[in-house]
Amino acid sequence: MATHNQIFEGYTDFIATRGVKEYRETIPVWVNAEDIVLEIGCEWGTTTTLIAPQCKKVIGTDISSKCIGRAREMYPELHFEVLDGFDVRAALELDEPFSKIYIDISGLSGYNSLLDTIALLTSYATVLRPEAIIVKSGALKRFAGHCNAWRSPDNQ
Repeated sequence: MATHNQIFEGYTDFIATRGVKEYRETIPVWVNAEDIVLEIGCEWGTTTTLIAPQCKKVIGTDISSKCIGRAREMYPELHFEVLDGFDVRAALELDEPFSKIYIDISGLSGYNSLLDTIALLTSYATVLRPEAIIVKSGALKRFAGHCNAWRSPDNQ
């Protein structure tokens, strides 16, 4: 089992958003001209097209080959790949130094979705080590809003 220091040693920031509006509002704040961005769950590529002008390179991915086919037809100038977002090894095989990762998993709901989301974020942070992961997950945003990191008075 990985320890706290192995996984969360201050490398990756996690940004939880709820809804497409918040998810897209993060682009001008978090994406810059030198970034190589991976978008997981791009569906038809609409958000990918908003990320593209802000960064050096973006790859939009989705588990649905039908969605990726449509994205490629609509936006032939962009790079899209069929990819199961839970297959971190497949993302690693894209062979890019991703500095930012956008994850739209808003289709998952309930208690298990929170656990799946946390596991997914941990996996990507550990394997790809991006500067930031922006995730669209209402369950995670609600949970994070109720969390406070304890700091012992002796360690401040």
